[in-house]
Amino acid sequence: MRYLKWSLLGLVPLICISFKGEKSGNKEDMKNQKVVVYQVFTRLFGNAVTNNKPWGTLEENGVGKFNDFTDKALDGIRELGVTHIWYTGVPHHALVRDYTAFGIGNDDPDVVKGRAGSPYAVKDYYNVNPDLAVDPARRLEEFRALVERTHRHGMKVIIDIVPNHVARGYHSVSNPAGSEDFGASDNKSVEYARNNNFYYIPGQPFRVPEPRDNYKPLGGEAHPMADGRYDENPARWTGNGSRQPQPDFYDWYETIKINFGIRPDGSKDFESLPAGYDLKPVTDHYAFWKGKDVPDSWKKFRDIALYWINFGVDGFRFDMAEMVPVEFWSYMNSSIKMANPEAFLLAEVYNPSMYRDYIRLGKMDYLYDKVELYDTLKHIIRGHGSADHLPAIFRGQADIEHHLLHFLENHDEQRLASPPFAGSAEKGKPAMVLSATVSTAPTMIYFAQEVGEPGENNAGFGSATRTTIFDYWGVPSLQRWMNGGAFDGGKLTPEEKSLRDFYCRLLNFTARSSALTGNYREIHSYNRSNTEGYYEKSFSFVRWSENEHLLVVVNFKDWVSDQFELKLPPDLISEWKLTDGSYKLKDQLYGSVFDLNITDGTGKVRMTVKPLESFILSLE
Repeated sequence: MRYLKWSLLGLVPLICISFKGEKSGNKEDMKNQKVVVYQVFTRLFGNAVTNNKPWGTLEENGVGKFNDFTDKALDGIRELGVTHIWYTGVPHHALVRDYTAFGIGNDDPDVVKGRAGSPYAVKDYYNVNPDLAVDPARRLEEFRALVERTHRHGMKVIIDIVPNHVARGYHSVSNPAGSEDFGASDNKSVEYARNNNFYYIPGQPFRVPEPRDNYKPLGGEAHPMADGRYDENPARWTGNGSRQPQPDFYDWYETIKINFGIRPDGSKDFESLPAGYDLKPVTDHYAFWKGKDVPDSWKKFRDIALYWINFGVDGFRFDMAEMVPVEFWSYMNSSIKMANPEAFLLAEVYNPSMYRDYIRLGKMDYLYDKVELYDTLKHIIRGHGSADHLPAIFRGQADIEHHLLHFLENHDEQRLASPPFAGSAEKGKPAMVLSATVSTAPTMIYFAQEVGEPGENNAGFGSATRTTIFDYWGVPSLQRWMNGGAFDGGKLTPEEKSLRDFYCRLLNFTARSSALTGNYREIHSYNRSNTEGYYEKSFSFVRWSENEHLLVVVNFKDWVSDQFELKLPPDLISEWKLTDGSYKLKDQLYGSVFDLNITDGTGKVRMTVKPLESFILSLE
């Protein structure tokens, strides 16, 4: 349905396309539209408490619950054009809170980061974070209800799996019949054995890292378990690969490295994929591994993934996937795809030289486009870089562009509006338009990005600029949108309302545009050489399908308008089958209309592009 709001900024109508009530069951429609992922830090969403005391307890600072994702809340997310919600922090991870009444052992603050704990130190893969449930005894039922509720609102559900490491205190209270905990059958007298789940340091106990920067667990609060000791003998390798019995404070000391059959010398203790398997479909990968003897850790993670697929989860975001051998991913992902061919598989991989292996051999659907596109856009947003660097990135990624998910924020990165990044959410708008429209790949936004959350103040562990993932906290701008459970933006500032409307317009357009799943060509380089007044802080490209032709122009400058006569080269005009004459171009964000004049086969569009302004112009 279509609805109208009236902005306080000049009484401009704010129009957003809502998908309320639409179902996501039409697979052909899903395949032919851009995917929009909304990453939400589950424990922070819905928390209405504004206390925000550093190192505050759940009682002091509050916590969000699965039940806070009400129908109204999900409507509000869906109206942004979202197709998939990544609920971050769902699997039960280590945290400092007493749940012994529910059969859950306490975690030691000396090996927990923050009070609420890192979502990437999972302690029970067959259950969910008890903090997120109104009734911890029924936490799985409450999460199942959220999955079903999300589906009713036409969105898919993604959760994290973290194969590289688990919490130091991993212990499942929910193992299905026939399964056992990681490490339960390990031979702890040796550093490595193929079917050990962990690597060991025989004869040496684990020692808690020496603290840095005046750090104290829980901010120095007295706690019976916060004594600088943790009972682990023999010590196990730390999650980031440290082989020291006393890891460094900046190591991932709260986690243990999983053994996937990689010997300590780096050699592989399992069968390799034959040559040519990068060209074979997922069914052939599944057939290759079927019946083969693989390391025990492979089987455990496969079973975990299939448990959640059978639960109703639609896909996974795999943490630090490049630290796990690609052969495991072939085994794991082919098993997932056999259970659900439409499963959404997103991996955190930062080494561009490994991208193609993890896509083609590891059978990942999508990887972060962090090191190339995100890092380049961040440099431009901060006023240092040039858009002239972008064409080479897109040329180099042409064969895998569909698999490289685009984002400007996530839980690991600084908030756009934080002073060390852009200092203003407005400065991210041109990059957001480019990021969302330049490829056929999914677009992801991080919760409260759409209202310009700056990530201010230190919550406890870690520092400001990134909304905390370690402590109990409220997110002020999100709370203004929540408006006491109305989820209508009633307390947003005029600037926040306008920003959310921008995201709503942009993302909804990407979800319904056929051109954005079609062809791409940059015209930036052509205009840099042929157009007076077109400078390095602008970028332009075209996208088209049989039924839709788009011209996208963005201005990264925040200090001056650009005026130029943008040119469309003759071979593009020929490709679009246009003849000499005048055509109308209409902006799909705010409705401005421009003239495209074609003379002797060359197209020209006279434009004034204001600071930080973008246009998505559709040929009428």
